[in-house]
Amino acid sequence: MVQKIFSDAAAALDGLLHDGMTIVAGGFGLCGIPETLIDAIEVSGVTGLTAISNNAGVDNFGLGKLLRTRQIGKMIASYVGENKEFERQYLAGELAVEFCPQGTLAERMRAGGAGIPGFYTRTGVGTLLADGKEIRDFGGEPHVLETGLVADLAIVKAWKGDPYGNLVFRKSARNFNPMAATCGRVTVAEVEHLVGPGELDPDQIHAPGVFVQRIILATSNEKRIERRTIRQEAA
Repeated sequence: MVQKIFSDAAAALDGLLHDGMTIVAGGFGLCGIPETLIDAIEVSGVTGLTAISNNAGVDNFGLGKLLRTRQIGKMIASYVGENKEFERQYLAGELAVEFCPQGTLAERMRAGGAGIPGFYTRTGVGTLLADGKEIRDFGGEPHVLETGLVADLAIVKAWKGDPYGNLVFRKSARNFNPMAATCGRVTVAEVEHLVGPGELDPDQIHAPGVFVQRIILATSNEKRIERRTIRQEAA
């Protein structure tokens, strides 16, 4: 068996990071984000990154840490509304941004991982998101051409993983992590629980180990709530 388990995040990322690279990060909001690996990327000091993710984290947490340190030069994301530093950099022209509808972003990751260079969708037709893109008619409806995404590195966070790299995600963390795991040329996963061979039910594996080259036990599992909303009780 190829050794996929590494001692820590720095060891797992050794030899993979370089300036100007593209990194896809799993997670949905602040749920299921690879906190331990993001911290290690911050410490590495790599710059000029293109980051692909459902969101840009929040100020000083998640990918927000890499925005604060100016290590990200471009974001491809669908939701960025909770990050003031993102807003400031974007409005000041310091950060390049490619907005992408949430479902389209997930499909772009899945397509890239499946070797599909592009696909057509009705989402975004007639909006600024379709500007400069090819439009074709299918069934009497216009569709816009979107490209699959392939990153130099994928970083994901799983609930459980085994020595073969098979991963199981839990609840909302399953929204983007499985697709992100497939579209990296190299995928590094951090897991909350590292289990032994044969302990994962084959029918319950969400990301097969064939897509995962390196795996670590996560040391940061804060699971912060992005925006806490509490219903007011009637007087």
